Amino acid sequence: MKGTIPAGIFAAFAIVIVVVIGVSLGLSLAQTVTIKNQENFQEFAPALPTKILDINGILITEFSADEKRELISLSELPRHLIHAVLAREDPDFYNHKGFSIRGIARAAFGQLTGRNLGGGSTITQQIAGSIYTDRTEYSLTRKIRELWWAIQMERRYTKNEILEIYLNYSYMGPGTYGVEAASKYFFGHSAREITLAEAAILVIQLSSPSRYNPLDNPNTAMDRQRSVLNRMIEFGYTTAEEADASFNEYWDNYDYTRESTSAYYHREDAAPWFSEYVRRQLDDMMYGTMDYYRDGYTVLTTLDLKHQATAEKLMAEGLVKANREYAVSRGSRLVRAEQTYVPIVDLLSLYFNLNSIHATSDAQNEQKALSRYTKTINPVVDMTALVFGLPDLKVITNASFAALKNTTEQNVVEGTLIAIENETGYIKAVVGGSQFDQSNQLIRATQGRVMPGSSFKPLYYSAAIDTRQFTPSSLIYDIPIVFHNEDGTPYIPLNFRGEWKGPVLLYDALAQSMNVPSLKILDTIGFDAAIDRAANLLGIEDPQERERTFPRVYPMGLGIVSVSPIQMARAFAIFANQGREVTPIAIRAVEDRNGRIVLDTERELRQRQRRMGSDIQVISPQNAYIMTSLLKKTVEVGTLRSGSGFGSKFVYQDEKGNRYRIAAAGKTGTTQNWSDAWTVGFTPYFTTAIWFGFDKPGNSLGLSLTGATLAGPIWGDFMRELNMGLPAKDFIRPSTGIVDVTVCAKSGLLPTEACNEGTITLSFLTGTQPREACTIHSDARIRSSLTLETMRTSAFTLRDDSLLNELPMPQLRIDLPDIPVRPSEPVEPPVPGDDWGIDEFPDYNPLLD
Repeated sequence: MKGTIPAGIFAAFAIVIVVVIGVSLGLSLAQTVTIKNQENFQEFAPALPTKILDINGILITEFSADEKRELISLSELPRHLIHAVLAREDPDFYNHKGFSIRGIARAAFGQLTGRNLGGGSTITQQIAGSIYTDRTEYSLTRKIRELWWAIQMERRYTKNEILEIYLNYSYMGPGTYGVEAASKYFFGHSAREITLAEAAILVIQLSSPSRYNPLDNPNTAMDRQRSVLNRMIEFGYTTAEEADASFNEYWDNYDYTRESTSAYYHREDAAPWFSEYVRRQLDDMMYGTMDYYRDGYTVLTTLDLKHQATAEKLMAEGLVKANREYAVSRGSRLVRAEQTYVPIVDLLSLYFNLNSIHATSDAQNEQKALSRYTKTINPVVDMTALVFGLPDLKVITNASFAALKNTTEQNVVEGTLIAIENETGYIKAVVGGSQFDQSNQLIRATQGRVMPGSSFKPLYYSAAIDTRQFTPSSLIYDIPIVFHNEDGTPYIPLNFRGEWKGPVLLYDALAQSMNVPSLKILDTIGFDAAIDRAANLLGIEDPQERERTFPRVYPMGLGIVSVSPIQMARAFAIFANQGREVTPIAIRAVEDRNGRIVLDTERELRQRQRRMGSDIQVISPQNAYIMTSLLKKTVEVGTLRSGSGFGSKFVYQDEKGNRYRIAAAGKTGTTQNWSDAWTVGFTPYFTTAIWFGFDKPGNSLGLSLTGATLAGPIWGDFMRELNMGLPAKDFIRPSTGIVDVTVCAKSGLLPTEACNEGTITLSFLTGTQPREACTIHSDARIRSSLTLETMRTSAFTLRDDSLLNELPMPQLRIDLPDIPVRPSEPVEPPVPGDDWGIDEFPDYNPLLD
């Protein structure tokens, strides 16, 4: 009886085991249909990347952040890579039937004794477990199912097919699957070109990609790599001399400074800023419904890679120039500060016993030492921590890098460019900043919120034209003035370099970017009209966002608002598009892996625009044409004249050698502390917005870096290339509602025979054109009565007499011309080859903005 009890227990246990095995095998048999449906390797449907194509069908990049996979045939791989896999993972692979009794027994014994004797799974079991089971589950049932599927795979596939699936399917590191993708990620080349040492590095990723990642743990990876090479020597796959030579060559050229990041950031990408913008758009469009990282979509976009390459080249050159000149300007300012102010501060610190601000104080020395450590010593310490595996030290160096990054954002000039097609809204090029990487992903063209400076002025000039109180020939006085905000605080605007022009016409005030005339226009039409028009042009519909964006103070009229370059590009594109709404668009359509359209973005946009009917007109075609004619003056005689090459950048030759011109218009902008430099301009085809400045406010670019001198020339160069090959075209003039009138260049009224200071032809809304003859030149008595006191009272009213007495007023000579004489007709830009220079226009100031 005693002997029968253990026997009974053993029998019961055996029955349970048999039942478990039977049930497991039964479930596996029920799923055999799965493997029948995957009879050939080509029929597998692994995760595929989503392809991003430009407007011409050229590949920009692929999205596969979770699974970067590139399939490769076993026959294309070098023999030493296959040998490394066999030596490390399964030396008996070509002899067993999918499982190894000895391996299973070794693994089981290791589990019972608590020792790591290696895994018991063959290559076939590993791939079967990855495809048909959840390998995160640690159970006897899962191991039985894995064994079952391994046997089935051995029955269905050849050994080479199994090995090929294994080398293409296995996870190999940060976001990479398969040896081809992993080789490109770790080594920058195809697995076809892999060396012996590199093969050993790849193989150890199969067992523990995080632990043996050479970018995170180079020392640990080095030890395991050596063990694989020793195994290969042991099996006769290579010699010790070959292994040592390859090993030494690999580590002698190893880049210890490279960080381990997702394969997404190391993918080939011809337009990374645009790709990131598209990726974020896809996140919004596909959220919760489709996985563009795995499902193999094709995204048809609006980008033109040829224009994108031009934009990146020009912006890179511009950023180099900007940072070089900023460094020189900042250095000279610091020298002047040290020579002028440091002695004064030292004297005050000694007199009042303020040791903390003394130039030689411990606090100052500590600050200098900290700066030197952050910039010079910390990178060396960081590399040392990485090489010798000191994680605690790495944490400290990372903190120092964070402090350095904050300083960099305040002292490094950044820039952005975005170009859109006026009629369609197609985004043709995007440069989001200096260099796209893991630490610099702010797409400043779309995400940046910066002050547009004077480039903002045309938005409310448009509202002023519609009030019919102002026309292009309205006479406005550019002299010192005090404005009072709604809360009663005074505001005294200044022009560039503190210069005043006296009486000017509206078109010239905008072309030369004068501040006082612009604010007089804003003061006359009121904040409500200005904000409403600006918001409509920028596409800001939410009332709360409007309130946040537009402060009801006079500096708003000088562009002291926060907008993005894409919003500014949209606003100016509306001028070019006859006042019709323009919606910037990057994605035209999305197709699945079978070519079926699953998202028809552009079609939906066009349907929405058709449903808008007359509401598609943000402004009237007449208003758009007047604004365009005004902004053309900026290119012809204003702050964009130099940036456009005095017009030569928009002169082209056709196939027959005939020269023709494409019209251009635009506006520069510089904030009052010279911290932001803008140019936004357009042709009948395209609109481009360019910005330079700092990610964090507080610094000035300097007097030499303005919208006219920095952004303007880049805008001209880029727009020349963007319009290259397109036929001659001018802006469309409405058939009604516009009249052209020639006026006196000084008074803005109808010229008389006495007008000897030039005339100019301007466009007006019908009914607003001047009807009176010039009185300045035709009536000497009226001219002589134009005294300084008259100008004061007609221009503005001061509420504070004491303030009036303190203001420096311009001294006007009544017997001399008040403004420079201009040509009788608009200046014709030169054609290539004409020897025109800035000296031909002595009144032109390229820095004026």
